[in-house]
Amino acid sequence: MKNKMITSRDEDFAKWYTDIVRAAHLADYSSVKGCIVIEPNGYAIWEKMQEILDKKFKELGHINCQMPFLIPESLLKKEGELVEGFAPEVAWVTEGGEKKLEERLCIRPTSETMFSDYYSTHVKSYRDLPLLYNQWCNVLRWEKETRPFLRSREFLWQEGHTIHATEEEAIKETNQMVEVYRWFHNEILAIPSICGKKTEKEKFAGAEYTLTNEALMYNGVALQAGTSHYFGQKFSKAYDIKFTNQDNQEEYAYQTSWGTATRMIGGLIMVHSDDYGLVLPPRIAPKQVVIIPIGNDEEVINLAKKYKELLNENNITAYIDDSNKSPGFKFAEAEVNGIPLRIEIGKRDLEQGKITFTRRDTREKIQSEIEIDIVSYVRDLLEIIQKDMYEKAKERRDSLTFEAHNLKEMEKILNTQPGFIHAMWCGNKECEEKIKEIKGCKSRCVLENAKPIDDKCVCCGKKAKELVVWGIQY
Repeated sequence: MKNKMITSRDEDFAKWYTDIVRAAHLADYSSVKGCIVIEPNGYAIWEKMQEILDKKFKELGHINCQMPFLIPESLLKKEGELVEGFAPEVAWVTEGGEKKLEERLCIRPTSETMFSDYYSTHVKSYRDLPLLYNQWCNVLRWEKETRPFLRSREFLWQEGHTIHATEEEAIKETNQMVEVYRWFHNEILAIPSICGKKTEKEKFAGAEYTLTNEALMYNGVALQAGTSHYFGQKFSKAYDIKFTNQDNQEEYAYQTSWGTATRMIGGLIMVHSDDYGLVLPPRIAPKQVVIIPIGNDEEVINLAKKYKELLNENNITAYIDDSNKSPGFKFAEAEVNGIPLRIEIGKRDLEQGKITFTRRDTREKIQSEIEIDIVSYVRDLLEIIQKDMYEKAKERRDSLTFEAHNLKEMEKILNTQPGFIHAMWCGNKECEEKIKEIKGCKSRCVLENAKPIDDKCVCCGKKAKELVVWGIQY
C-alpha cells in the first residue's frame, strides 16, 4: 500500500520531494528562514559521502585544513570577478557585540579569498609546491528561493583549493577532480552523469574555465553535481602569490578549486525514490540491511542476532529492528527510510527452512533456503541492487535526452517533457540569453570533441561551433 504521508510523484513532484525529506526524517525546516535542520538520517548519508570522498581525496594526495568563516571586505574585493559573481548572495557582519566594526566581514560564500591570502604568505619556492588542500565546512549564500538540500542559505560542502608550479599540473588537477565527481555519482550514488565544460557565461566567477558534472533528475530537471575550476594565475596575481622557480626566476603560481555539497542528497532523492519513500543505493546507504524478527521465538531471535553479527563482521552494515512495533509497521518504516535490503524471519519460515528477503528498489520478495551462506548471498544481492538502480536511472535519463535543431523544437521539448537537450551553438552569449527565455533553459555543459548533430546554431541558424547540452536546472 502506498505511503499516505507521501504525495504521488507524478501528481506533484515538488510536494513529493518535500514529503520524502520529511517522511524519511532527512531534514526539517528551522526558525531561521532559508536554513534547514539536517536530521540524523540525513546527516548519516552526508557522513557516508564524506567518508568515501575524503578517502578518495587522500588517495590522490590531498590533505584537510580549515579556513576562517569570516572574510574581510578588503580581501574579498581583491579579485573583481569573484566579488561581482557573489555580491547578490553575500551576508555581512557589521557589528561585534555592541560595537560597529571598522570593516565589514563577509560570511564565506566560498573560500578562494582566504586560501589565496594564506598561500601568498606560505608559498615562496617551487619546493613548496604543490599544496593540495581541502576543507569540509559550511557556507552561507543569501538565496532568494530555497528548498531542502537543493538550495538553502547555509549548506555543507567540501571545497578543494590547490596551488601548483606549472600550468600543466593545475590543468591535470582540474580534469582529475571532475572525474572524481563523475566516478562518485556513477559508481557510488548510482546516478548516471555527464561531464563537460561550462560556457563562458555559466563558468564560476573568477575562473579561466569550469568543468562540470551534470545529472538529470526523474522529472527531467538538471542538477549540477560537482564542479572543478581552473584559475590559472588570476587569483595568484590578485593576491600576489609568487614563487621562485627552478631557474631561480620569480613567477605567479597556478590555482584550482573544486567542490560538491549536501545537494547530492537531494539528487539521490529525485533520481531513485518512489511513492513509498526514500530509495538508497547500497554503496551510500548508512544502513544496508534491516533484520526483522517476527514474533519473540527464541530460535528466530538467535538467528537474527547471528545474521547481524556475520554481516557486520564482513563490512555489511546490518541492524535488528527489535522494537515493540508491529511487523507491518517495521516493514513500512524500513521502506520509507530507504534501507536497501530487508530480511524477514518468522517461526513458520524456520519450520519450512525458508527465509524472506525484500529488495527496497523493486519491492520484490525473494524466498531462499535457510542454509545459504548469508554473507555471500547478501553481498551479491546488494551488488545486483546497486547495478539495477544505476541501469534504471540511466534508462530514465536516456529516455529524457533529446535533440533539437531549432528553437521551435527546443520549445516543444521544454513545454512537453524537459530533459537534457543536445543542440548546436554558435558560441554567442546573445543566443544563450535568447534560449534562457524559454522556461529559464540554460547551457549545462559543452561536449568537447563530440560529433556535431548539425552545422547550424539552434538559436540563430548561423554556423555552429559546439555541441551543447541544455536544460532547466535546480
